Amino acid sequence: MHAVLEYTYEDNYLETREKYRADHLKAGWEAVERGELLLGGAIGDGSFTGLLIFTGENALEAARAFAAADPYVTAGVVTQWTARPWTTVLGKEAATPVHP
Repeated sequence: MHAVLEYTYEDNYLETREKYRADHLKAGWEAVERGELLLGGAIGDGSFTGLLIFTGENALEAARAFAAADPYVTAGVVTQWTARPWTTVLGKEAATPVHP
């Protein structure tokens, strides 16, 4: 199973994140080491949206728990987040591969 965690950052995110960035990255790498987080980072040309991809049997719960404890969220750097299941059908890591 996979889950997508999407963040919306405050407008002055680049300035405010610095205070919390080390703790945010530490939490992210800990999730990677636990085998929960595959990838994470900013998307698009602007820097006001982030996307994190979780994996595993409890991917959605892991994504929600990560957001709830993430210093970016608790400090208000992230203004909104959503965690949704992601039905993956293509690729070597797809949870439910579909071949033609």
